[in-house]
Amino acid sequence: MSNVVAIVGRPNVGKSTLFNRFTQTRHAIVSEEAGTTRDRQYGKCEWNGREFSVVDTGGWVEGSDDIFEEEIRKQVMIATEEADVILFLVDVQNGVTDLDDAVAAVLRRSEKPVILVANKMDGNEPYLAAEFYSLGLGDPHCTSAISGSGTGDLLDIVVQMLPKADGESIDQDVPRFAVVGRPNVGKSSLVNAFIGEDRNIVTDIAGTTRDSIYTRYDKFGFDFYLVDTAGIRRKGKVSEDIEFYSVMRAIRSIENSDVCILMIDATRGIESQDLNIFSVIQKNSKSLVVVVNKWDLVEGKTQQVMDTFADAIKERLSPFTDFPIVFASALTKQRIFRVLETAKQVFDNRRRRVSTSKLNEEMLPLIEAYPPPSIKGKYIKIKYCMQIPEVRVPSFVFYANLPQYIKEPYRRFLENKIRERWDFSGCPINVFIRQK
Repeated sequence: MSNVVAIVGRPNVGKSTLFNRFTQTRHAIVSEEAGTTRDRQYGKCEWNGREFSVVDTGGWVEGSDDIFEEEIRKQVMIATEEADVILFLVDVQNGVTDLDDAVAAVLRRSEKPVILVANKMDGNEPYLAAEFYSLGLGDPHCTSAISGSGTGDLLDIVVQMLPKADGESIDQDVPRFAVVGRPNVGKSSLVNAFIGEDRNIVTDIAGTTRDSIYTRYDKFGFDFYLVDTAGIRRKGKVSEDIEFYSVMRAIRSIENSDVCILMIDATRGIESQDLNIFSVIQKNSKSLVVVVNKWDLVEGKTQQVMDTFADAIKERLSPFTDFPIVFASALTKQRIFRVLETAKQVFDNRRRRVSTSKLNEEMLPLIEAYPPPSIKGKYIKIKYCMQIPEVRVPSFVFYANLPQYIKEPYRRFLENKIRERWDFSGCPINVFIRQK
C-alpha cells in the first residue's frame, strides 16, 4: 500500500514535532521560533502493520504576514490535492486564530479525510479544545506531540482512514517502472514515446491508491507495468510551489514501483529538486536508473562530455554511485529503448541471488586478508556469510563473534566488494552483521 499523510497548519503549532514523533527521527528541526521549517520533510511511518509516507508542510515568514499566509495557503492546497489523509494541527494554548479559520475554510471544501488535531495538550484540561468545533471539521483529537500523549490513538484513526486496496491484482513478477523527475524535464514525452499510438493493447489497472495507475506494456520483447500517477496524466489544479508539488506527486509513483527512472534535464543539469526526489527513492529502497533527457540539445555530444556529465551526477548523488546513466532524447526517441533495456536489467539485478557457497568462497578470503580493525584489543572474526532469501532488497548477513564492534565504514567495504564481484548496479544493498 502506498499512502501519503500530510501535516498542515499555521506556524509553531508543533507540525515538525509530530512529524518526528511519527517517523521516529529527528530530521525536522524543532524550535519555538515560528517559520523554522523551510525545507519540506518526507518520512516513513509504520503503525499496526500499515506503512505510509508523512509530509511536514512547513513554511517560513519573510517580509510580512501576507506573504507567509500566501505560502501556507499554497501548501495546504497542494496537500489537499495530493494527500490521502490530512492532519490539521491547531494550538490549544493559543486557541482559534484567523489563519486557522483560513486553513479550515480550504479543508472544508476538499473531499479528503481531515483529522483535526488539538496539539500541545500538556497538562491542560480537555475542555480547552472545545472552541475548535467552530472550525467545522468535526471532533478535535487532543495530543501532545512533544510528550507523545494521544499520538497512538491519533495513528489508530489515521490507519483506519487510509484507503484500502482496490482494483485488479498486479502480477508481482512483472517489473514496475516509474518515470519521475521535476516538472518540464520530459516525463510526459518519454511516457508517450513508450506507449505511443502504435502500441499493442494496453491495460490500465487501478493501483493500491486513488491516483496510481498501472499501464501494462508488452511489445518489442518488453513486458512491464508503467507506474503512472496524476503527475503524468493531468496538470495540477492549483497554483503550486513547484518543488513541493513535484515531490508530493513523485512519492506515490516511487512507492508503487520496483525501478525508478529519474529524469534529469541535460540543459540544466542536476538541481536541488532532483536531489529531493532522489532522496525519496533512497528512503524507499528503490532501484534507480538516471536518464539525462534532451541530450539532442547539448552541443559537442562527445564521449568525454558524457563522462564529465555522468561524473558530476554521481558526485551529487554520492555515496550511492552504482547506478546506470542513459543519455537520451524523448523528442527524437534517441536511446529510449536503451532506457527500457537498462531498467529491465536493473530489475533483474534486484532479484539476483548469490549462492551461499559462492558467496563464502569469494568473500571469506577477502575478509581474512582485510579483517575488521580490532577494538580494545579484541579481534573480530567473520566466519560465515549468506544472502537473505525472499526479500525485495538484496540483503546479505555476515556472522561475526563481536558484531557490535563492526562499524559503518567496514559495512561499506563489504558492500563495495559484493558490487565488484556481482552485478547489483542500480540496486540498494543491505549488509547486516549478526552474532555467529
